[in-house]
Amino acid sequence: MNNVAQSAHGLSMRVNWFVERFCVLLMVILVLDVWLGVLVRYLVPVMGSLFPDITVQATWTEELARYLMIWMALLAVSSGIAHREHIGVLFVFEKFPPRYRRWLALIFDLLAFAFFALIFYYGLGFVERGMTRFTMIYEMPKGYPNIGIPLSAAMACVQLALVSVRDFIMLAPAATDKPAQEV
Repeated sequence: MNNVAQSAHGLSMRVNWFVERFCVLLMVILVLDVWLGVLVRYLVPVMGSLFPDITVQATWTEELARYLMIWMALLAVSSGIAHREHIGVLFVFEKFPPRYRRWLALIFDLLAFAFFALIFYYGLGFVERGMTRFTMIYEMPKGYPNIGIPLSAAMACVQLALVSVRDFIMLAPAATDKPAQEV
């Protein structure tokens, strides 16, 4: 593997390492949050009938769970890109001869990059508009939870750029490869 491809792969894996750990942290918080919401909704009323002085409300757990799930799902996209486990058009890709596949992969990556760049651009406007609207329970600007949209799109663009460089160099035909002779 070329030094450029190795560097791109190494940087992609380091960035992905942090993204994966952050997604796991979000998942742990999400599970604890949902668990707390279930306990407060179903166990506390039973305890309240036995002990009338106990009153606990945790309506915030549903809203927090929603935002945690959205952030986790959006950030996981860049992890899928880093491992090349995202949705692809393999049936088209495999129809081409190997020498053309690297160019086709580059075209697919450029299209995906343009898509995520647009999401990043419009996501910034979404965050800006969200700063004037407030969440129902927390009464905080919706722009804060919406930051996950341009952040995840930026991470996807970074991973696409790194993986594209790596794969374009790795899929390069060897100097000894010659086109097949037609019979």
